[in-house]
Amino acid sequence: MQTLRGADIVARTLEALGVTRIFTLSGNHIMPVFDALLETGISLVHTRQEAACVHMADAWGRLTGEVGVALVTGGQGHTNGAAALTTALAAESPVLLLSGHAGLSELGRGAFQELAQADIARPMTKAAWTAGSVAALGPDLARAFRIAREGRPGPVHLSLPVDLLETAVPAASVRIPDRAAAAIRIAEPAPDLVADLLAALAGAERPLIACGPALCDASGRAAMATLEETLGLPVVGMESPRGINDPALGAFAEVLARTDLLVLLGKPLDFTLRFGAAPALAPDCRFAVVDPDPALLARAPADRLAVSGLADPRPVLAALTARATALPRREAWHREARAALAYRPPAWADFHGTGQRLHPVELCRAVDAFLERHPDGTLICDGGEIGQWPQALVRGGRRLINGVSGTIGASIPFAIAAALERPGAPVVAVLGDGTFGFHMAEFDTAVRYRIPFIAVVGNDARWNAEHQIQLRSYGPDRTRHCDLLPTRYDTVVQALGGFGALVTEAAELPAALEAAQASGLPACINVMIESVAAPVIRRPG
Repeated sequence: MQTLRGADIVARTLEALGVTRIFTLSGNHIMPVFDALLETGISLVHTRQEAACVHMADAWGRLTGEVGVALVTGGQGHTNGAAALTTALAAESPVLLLSGHAGLSELGRGAFQELAQADIARPMTKAAWTAGSVAALGPDLARAFRIAREGRPGPVHLSLPVDLLETAVPAASVRIPDRAAAAIRIAEPAPDLVADLLAALAGAERPLIACGPALCDASGRAAMATLEETLGLPVVGMESPRGINDPALGAFAEVLARTDLLVLLGKPLDFTLRFGAAPALAPDCRFAVVDPDPALLARAPADRLAVSGLADPRPVLAALTARATALPRREAWHREARAALAYRPPAWADFHGTGQRLHPVELCRAVDAFLERHPDGTLICDGGEIGQWPQALVRGGRRLINGVSGTIGASIPFAIAAALERPGAPVVAVLGDGTFGFHMAEFDTAVRYRIPFIAVVGNDARWNAEHQIQLRSYGPDRTRHCDLLPTRYDTVVQALGGFGALVTEAAELPAALEAAQASGLPACINVMIESVAAPVIRRPG
């Protein structure tokens, strides 16, 4: 009689659901799955730390819209990986964290690495649970895939007890779920909701549409641009923890303060919008809120709520675009808002570093020129202060940032996933020296798998975001404990088998970027920079 282990069911179900790559770190509890995956076409990327697995899965989910899958072992392997779920949750990224787990038959008896893993992951996920039987493994995976993508996308966790993975059952008794079992339900907007939104927009003098992180992928940004062109009104995507001070949005705070109707499409009313309070928004600014999550509809002040409704934001964008041609266009307001969003201080053109250190603006000029020559490239921004400058200054096709959580450290794993998703196209990650330390060992992963990307490390030998807090809050005589060494991170990467270059003059950086790209290796360009605050963009007057 032919049999299948629980691990075989897991592997075959993942393949049937369309998984082609898993980001993983091995461990006792998941070795049956490693073995079972040998019989599938699924590729593994074997990393050096579990959080990196989840960050890679997060980037994969954001870039493809597919569920990014991370596979880690139980115990601390799970807790290491679960820590990165916070970033994916805030970014609304479809991720599945699969963790090995102590055997069900041993729970409560002091099992090896026994933890309440689902309870640990639950606050950082849309759903988290532990498989309860071999028969449930396939349906559990299909359910997890559906939840990760349905409504507001986000991470899901499933723990896999090792005794279930090792148990064999008759193959004839197993039905492997197909993609239909994980199909999502799309919440289309009711016709009355679309009509009410259009009426509210028609009645406003200075409306603004803000879209949430899930719409900040390539297709979402294209849909936003189409709606803006059709309506003749400003439409922005918000995915930064800097919120109204997001440097990618220029003088956005100025636009928001003048808005008289703020339409939130899948965008939570939260700290990034200063909770809708004055002076960030005018006291009489009205709200229109459309969201797949009923709890978020209730955040807007009831006395200022013009429209609210449950729906997924993408079909709302499409419905508004299809029916918006009859609306009056607010051309003057649109021009005013676009000028503010595009504004960058002219004085930046004259910023230069001193004493063998570049100003971040000089670093960004070189990266911008490089990506202009490589329009299929990907920009990744990470770090507290240095990561904000390229968001303001580097143009280009697709972009990944750390996201609303504000967590730093994901850029090297992000870069690996981005390079795998678009082979042959350059990936440039701009990050700080503090950030580099979180996952520098993943350069070993990139070397082993021959995954080229370029990490441009802005090295000011400091935890600069926290240093800037000390300066602002406590004064220069109390700036303590945030210094680092001016470490040669480029030679660290060379020791791991990658390309490294040190840059201390702006004129050196363009050639270093081209040499890094030509090397075909994972690369680190260690750029010594001045320690300056991130930009907060305001127009004079």
